[in-house]
Amino acid sequence: MMYDVIIKNARIPQGDNTIITNILVKDEKIAGFLDNVNGVNTKEIIDAGGHLTLPGCIDSHTHFMYQGFPHRENFLTGTAAAARGGVTTIIDMPCCSVPSARSVEQLKLKLELVEPQGLVDYAMWGGVTGEDVREGWLHNVQEQADYGVVAFKAYMTPSVPTFPRVTDPEMYEAFVAVAKTGLPIGIHAENFAMCDYFVKKFQREGRMDGPAWAEARMELAEKVAIELGISFAEDTGARLHIVHMSTGIGAKLVGEAKKRGLNVTSESCPHYLTLNYQEAMTKYGPLAKIAPPLRTKKDNEEHWEGINNGSIDFIATDHAPYEIESEKHKKGMNIWTSFPGIPGVETMVPIIVSEGYNKGRISLSKMVEILSTNAAKHYGIYPRKGAMHIGSDADFTIIDLDKRWTIDPKTQASMCGYTPLEGMELKGKVVKTVVRGHLVFEDVDSSTLKDLTDEELQNIVHKYPEGVEERYPEIFEEFPNLYSAEYEKSYRKEYPELIDEHIRKITGIKVRPGFGKFIKRESIQILPRIIRY
Repeated sequence: MMYDVIIKNARIPQGDNTIITNILVKDEKIAGFLDNVNGVNTKEIIDAGGHLTLPGCIDSHTHFMYQGFPHRENFLTGTAAAARGGVTTIIDMPCCSVPSARSVEQLKLKLELVEPQGLVDYAMWGGVTGEDVREGWLHNVQEQADYGVVAFKAYMTPSVPTFPRVTDPEMYEAFVAVAKTGLPIGIHAENFAMCDYFVKKFQREGRMDGPAWAEARMELAEKVAIELGISFAEDTGARLHIVHMSTGIGAKLVGEAKKRGLNVTSESCPHYLTLNYQEAMTKYGPLAKIAPPLRTKKDNEEHWEGINNGSIDFIATDHAPYEIESEKHKKGMNIWTSFPGIPGVETMVPIIVSEGYNKGRISLSKMVEILSTNAAKHYGIYPRKGAMHIGSDADFTIIDLDKRWTIDPKTQASMCGYTPLEGMELKGKVVKTVVRGHLVFEDVDSSTLKDLTDEELQNIVHKYPEGVEERYPEIFEEFPNLYSAEYEKSYRKEYPELIDEHIRKITGIKVRPGFGKFIKRESIQILPRIIRY
């Protein structure tokens, strides 16, 4: 047999141990494993160099801001950041686009617009809002599920104008609707009334320091929101997922719910494991502003504990970059008026490797679970993704565990050019990313993106596919040009050539835009509710 690719000298996990093997790839799938490939025919060899080779890592919580916010990020730069960070599949949120993706028609439009840009594979969240409840649009929930979304997102606090938050009774109605699909409902768990009250109180008191943002959106606001979500899940039978959980008490609440047999899961993010609000928000101010906010060193440690005891199921990033010039450091902006969001997809895997595995906080098997397997199972794309089985997609994250480097936002693929993780010294770096047997990223200076012509970038990034307005007339009638108000006031709208310049500077990309594929949910799977404490 002629194989398409052999991944040579791959050190793959076997529980908490590893073995060196060679991975055979045929038709973009894993076809077998051999200790010796002498005499085996193949079209291509990718040498893993004896480095740790994980099943492709998954970031299940990204906001790539396309379409509608092209000054912040687009699907090309977002998936380039993913590839450079060893992420082979991303799952994009429904809220940060114009329009938001809350119906099959809106979802189809988004998929058509991002298809020319993707560099890694992608699945999609569905959306459900207060407006959907009030207007009688909850039929869209089942229709989105039937189309292949992996879960549904709802906000308890305001997000963007095209994705209205849910009130408490509206959230209950959303839980009822989503429960019928068997899919998870992920909530942004902060109590709106408490956040709104204390933000206004701190503003009246004249607080303009960075830490004020975190102190106004206090731990208690997340605690009571999670408690309400758990109560709704218990009453409706919905599968509750706490996205970007920030507090240690949140992890404890999720753990207790699991012990009671409820289908409640949670994710943490690298910044909630490594940064504390006093230091980061004092140093970086708006550049460290996120929602929920950074917490304390105690919360950092309790999240590592939550990973090990099973109350935190996997890691995601909430990758949500903003434009510094118009949304973070614009003249007249302050900690209250700047936009909340940071990048993360490019640094997720290295941080977990460095601060988790290499420092002995987590085992190898736990690292595989939280970076790959658990998210794939939870979102119904396992074992196509998140596994090293024969027949699984040949997705691999290849990591040099000993390579030391420093996070520098100026060299990253995300367009934003900032991160509160700047200067963090890490041990362990992604050196190759393989998606469906194709080398998508290699840690070298060359890149296919450097050679994109002006015309190609116009067609890929700056123009919508031909005929799209005719195919979606009602959407374009309601949202002309699909541009957000923020884009109309942005720095990059005035200087769009900056987007092209940035794309051409991204290094290491080995495939052309459009390589990534949309992955539909294939099954409904429930993670085991095992708590170890």
